[in-house]
Amino acid sequence: MRANRSQRVRQFVVDGLLMLMLARSAAAAQPQIAIITAPDAPQLTLDHNMLRDVYLKKVFVDGQGTPLTPVNLPSGAPLREAFTRVLLHMDGNQLQDYWDRQYFQGVSPPYVLASQDAVVRFVATTPGAIGYVATCHVDTSVHVALTVSLPARTIDDISDCSEHHTP
Repeated sequence: MRANRSQRVRQFVVDGLLMLMLARSAAAAQPQIAIITAPDAPQLTLDHNMLRDVYLKKVFVDGQGTPLTPVNLPSGAPLREAFTRVLLHMDGNQLQDYWDRQYFQGVSPPYVLASQDAVVRFVATTPGAIGYVATCHVDTSVHVALTVSLPARTIDDISDCSEHHTP
């Protein structure tokens, strides 16, 4: 009876460890967006709400008065669509309607850059710039201010990371 109990405890421990390893690997496979700033920029305290306000241009400057310059990927880019859904809580059409209304108030949408590598280069060299890229595109030229997990179903949509080679 004692050996049987010992086997059950051992199996329980092994099963628990296996479940923990599976949970960790699932979390590691979850796609993430890195919100980046220049490394020497004043470190913003960004959360989802502040980031949303910066991208909707409701917040224009940081605490030191530095103008904030959010940058976007092109319309239709899978990472931009994921960013818009998860952080701005809009779809592409809703965002376009928002910017159509803002334009008549004198507020222009964020700059659009052609690629994630272009976002990294721009943010690294532009004071106050804020961008978003897949985490595999982050290098030492930028600071990660926030990391945002995306729903697992978006992994194929944004994972051009296999083609990206960090210098």
